[in-house]
Amino acid sequence: MKKFYRIISALTLFLLVFTACPTGDVLQQILSTNAEVPVFLDCRPVSTTEIAFRFSQSVRVVSLNFDPVLPIQSIEEGEEVRITFSQALEEGQKVTADILVEDTGTNTLNVIVPFRTRNDRMPKLVFNEIRTDYSRPRVEYVEFFVLEGGNLGALRLFIAGHSISRPVYEFAPMEIGKGEYLLLNLRTLEEGMVDNALELFVLGTTKLLRRTDALWLMDQDDRIIDALLLSENPGASWANQNIAAAAELFGREKAWLPPINAESDASSAWIPGPSDAVISAGTTATRTINRDENLSPAPRAGNWYITATSGNTPGRPNDPRRHN
Repeated sequence: MKKFYRIISALTLFLLVFTACPTGDVLQQILSTNAEVPVFLDCRPVSTTEIAFRFSQSVRVVSLNFDPVLPIQSIEEGEEVRITFSQALEEGQKVTADILVEDTGTNTLNVIVPFRTRNDRMPKLVFNEIRTDYSRPRVEYVEFFVLEGGNLGALRLFIAGHSISRPVYEFAPMEIGKGEYLLLNLRTLEEGMVDNALELFVLGTTKLLRRTDALWLMDQDDRIIDALLLSENPGASWANQNIAAAAELFGREKAWLPPINAESDASSAWIPGPSDAVISAGTTATRTINRDENLSPAPRAGNWYITATSGNTPGRPNDPRRHN
């Protein structure tokens, strides 16, 4: 009797396995349905009242939540999911979106992505003073001078030695006026280092800036607002691939200019080399790299100098009399 039950049990298991496995057209249909799942591409602010999510294929929105909560008016679906809000959003506001979408084959994709709302009033800033050396308690810093006022929200600072694609700092919404000096400290090593008025801090202890480096400010449309190229020593080529890539970007976008008296060749793109950068050899904690405020703020090496000892002026006008 026990042997008979074992035979029946084995037969039942075989039938269950066999009938549970799809065959022929059914199997092909399942495989083709799940062959291509949607892929999230990016999220970007279109205007002060619109945000767009892009996917690799057409999708419909199953659920959508924002933190903080935003007033959704309508949702347009497809490869680009466009969200329209019932009122203009705060400029440069940091928001996290949690969106669940589904394609025509019922494949789902959940994306949680942070972004900043549209800011059409970004100020015009230029690099003004750079400190590449650390001496307690003053860390490395970047000072900006404001040519035209506006709102800093969503403005991004890149430093090539850190990353070509990831900013070291993204500004929160903050009104700033023409003629003001903004100081950004590039790490926090001491107690009490907190943002106050026109002095800001990058959180973390990692050194982000070196004597051979490239810095640039970028808006939400990936346009370079200002750039600065540093090299400790002139040479024929860049030893660091990130710096070389940044130099190529600067040349292509005309974000860094050759010397005024340099011969130009309109038939070929100019790519700056180490000798075209601001030569940073000799800088110290108090001998900083300063822009000559009496000259045009054009982004070229000739507009910069290294101060004499104790000639640094963070948060204040540069003094060209303190030339090295």
